[in-house]
Amino acid sequence: MGILAVNASAFVMLHLPAFRVGIATCAVISGLILNGLTAWWLLRLASKTAPPLYREYRLWLIGAAVVIVLATAGGGGYLTYLGLSDPRRLPDVLSVVVASIALLLPFAASLAARRWAGIGGIIPIEEPPGKERSPRRGSLRSRPQ
Repeated sequence: MGILAVNASAFVMLHLPAFRVGIATCAVISGLILNGLTAWWLLRLASKTAPPLYREYRLWLIGAAVVIVLATAGGGGYLTYLGLSDPRRLPDVLSVVVASIALLLPFAASLAARRWAGIGGIIPIEEPPGKERSPRRGSLRSRPQ
């Protein structure tokens, strides 16, 4: 397995300009999928937690989500492309940082939205009908007197 990995790495380094475009394209596609799914989930959460507000600003929210998803995916792909420009500087700090942020951003946004909405856990789980939990109100609970 090690010999195959070394030979594959040498082949990639020899043909880095062609692989650079392919890797940047994969970064854009990955960003579109991860950020798109996160945006879809956040829009769905907004429609359930604030239906009147969501109905009023639905087109603006969807437009903003599309712009943010396209900008982050395109930016991640472009920065990945720039980071792979010089094979002597690999592994490039820019590429590693951009890839880490691009991977962690959707998870951080989902986790923050779940905490804000009062939903526990990281993975969204649909509750069975009749078993839905109401959002937590935090420390604003009234005390019996």
